[in-house]
Amino acid sequence: MVKSQSMERAPPLSDDLVTAREGGAALIADYVKRLPEKPGVYRMIGEKGDILYVGKAKSLKRRVSSYAQASGHSNRILRMIFETRAMEFIVTESEIEALLLEANLIKQLKPRYNVILRDDKSFPFILIAGDHAIPQILKHRGARKRPGDYFGPFASGGAVNRTLNTLQKAFLVRSCNDSVYESRTRPCLLHQIKRCSAPCVGLISEKDYAGLIADASVFLKGKNNTIQATLSDQMERAAKELDFEGAAILRDRIRALSYVQASQNINSGAVFDADIFAVHSDSGQSCVQVFFFRGGQNWGNHAYFPRHDKEDETAVILDAFIAQFYDTREAPPNILVSTLPLQTALLTEALSLRAGRRVAISSPSRGEKRKVVDAALMNAREALSRRQSESASQIRNLKALGEALHLNGPPERIEVYDNSHIQGSNAVGAMIVAGPEGFTKNQYRKFNIKTEALTPGDDYGMMREVLTRRLARLVKEDPDLVVWPDLILLDGGAGQLSTAIEVMREQGVEVGANGIAIAAVAKGRREDDMGRKTADRTAGAIGEQIFLPGQAAFTLEPRDPALYFIQRLRDEAHRFAIGAHRAKRKKAIVTNPLDAIPGVGGKRKRALLNHFGSAKAVSGAKTQDLAAVNGVSNALAHRIYDHFHGD
Repeated sequence: MVKSQSMERAPPLSDDLVTAREGGAALIADYVKRLPEKPGVYRMIGEKGDILYVGKAKSLKRRVSSYAQASGHSNRILRMIFETRAMEFIVTESEIEALLLEANLIKQLKPRYNVILRDDKSFPFILIAGDHAIPQILKHRGARKRPGDYFGPFASGGAVNRTLNTLQKAFLVRSCNDSVYESRTRPCLLHQIKRCSAPCVGLISEKDYAGLIADASVFLKGKNNTIQATLSDQMERAAKELDFEGAAILRDRIRALSYVQASQNINSGAVFDADIFAVHSDSGQSCVQVFFFRGGQNWGNHAYFPRHDKEDETAVILDAFIAQFYDTREAPPNILVSTLPLQTALLTEALSLRAGRRVAISSPSRGEKRKVVDAALMNAREALSRRQSESASQIRNLKALGEALHLNGPPERIEVYDNSHIQGSNAVGAMIVAGPEGFTKNQYRKFNIKTEALTPGDDYGMMREVLTRRLARLVKEDPDLVVWPDLILLDGGAGQLSTAIEVMREQGVEVGANGIAIAAVAKGRREDDMGRKTADRTAGAIGEQIFLPGQAAFTLEPRDPALYFIQRLRDEAHRFAIGAHRAKRKKAIVTNPLDAIPGVGGKRKRALLNHFGSAKAVSGAKTQDLAAVNGVSNALAHRIYDHFHGD
């Protein structure tokens, strides 16, 4: 796990930061419930889909759960936690694989919070050189231009060095470079300590040495355990003969050989430029896991959950999915799949035609390629399991919400509305959407408040404008009620609720059981030490009230699941509204009054600012002074003057 360079404890945070951090921690804690006790890599994703952090874990469940804790983190990690809006996971077979994949993804994605500077060297390999009659075995980094067999990559140079030492002990192969080899007239020290067979002076024939190289190559490929078994027998014999020092040395050799032999199929030499598609289906749902391999390295993965008929087979799902997937993408030379698509030949021909070269689609049945496909299939199975668990939890939440608000049943589509502004400036309305699949972020909407007659800070007026625009568009564009909400939830009290009901009636939208259900939820109130009532945004706050049409306000039990779900919905709307408001405010800060004048582009604006010093000075300038600026004609000078003086 990559740690922050600065590990000092965080100073006290503001209330807004604490609220945001708890929101991120709560989201992470929700993921932890469905994570396995397996090694893997996790990615933390921000609001705009940007990768915040890539980390690896020996146990995903235990590592990710540490981020759900409220304390013990550095400032940087705290900020990363509350900026997290989603997470993605890759399950691996071993921690070594997770480490290699983590490094690949960090180098490719450059996440913001992976702050420790990393060595930009490539991963080391073991090379059995093929350009000499007596092959050398050595560590290699960089481009693989030298002929020979490459084995790896390894996680570190130290791991390669230990492996090379052990291989020298087990196979007596040379490690000296060619110039040293050619100049030897007598055996070197490595031969004296039994780490080289001394082919340089003819103590072993070329044929026998080739046999040692072949054994070393076979062992590095993980296809033969003969040497390990032989060393194990030797260790037992040494122990029986009370040669404990010799037994310990043999034990260390076995450990090193086991390290070399460990499978590292996250980066597979058999898969160079390829996309891997693996589909797993269960209970009418499917996950298509896509892995991207480029240059022999894993560049990451993504899980897709396509909609399809419950009776569709995996071959049908893959056929349609791959065709749509490459609609706007160029296919690599090889596509490996867990199951062949229904129309493999036709799909191959179409993709080859579009790419202008041959594209092959295959489903390997054995070997290294099958191991990679199996890894993708395992991740598809894990991702679908997490998805189904999340869906089941969401369905329970919707059912509890329907019962708490006295609806006819669980709502299928919820729209939550909130406003954000600072004393009326840069006012923005926000709408988020939730349903059985969770938050539907591609259907979120923001509304720039346009009514100039509004009193600054008029929440009721802003709510009226937002709902009027939203409902008017629904009535006009969706008369068949395809994407109409079952429930509208407002962040506010009785005033917001009555305003919304009035707007719905104006638009001809029925309220209640036969139309759209509506509710408002007001922030809880607590009394401070001085007896003053203050807002409390925490779930289950004392006095938190829910308003329904024609009913008195009521509260839910502090531990009621519906209350937590309502709180989560409102917090998401609040987060989205604040984000939209901040973006608008940031844009307004850098907006220049000259931008609104037709004919004043970047060059002329720069010339005016350089001449007068500021936009305010430009607004007070006379026409003849404006015309004196390079690039400003008399007509444009009059236009600029008229713009600022309302003529």
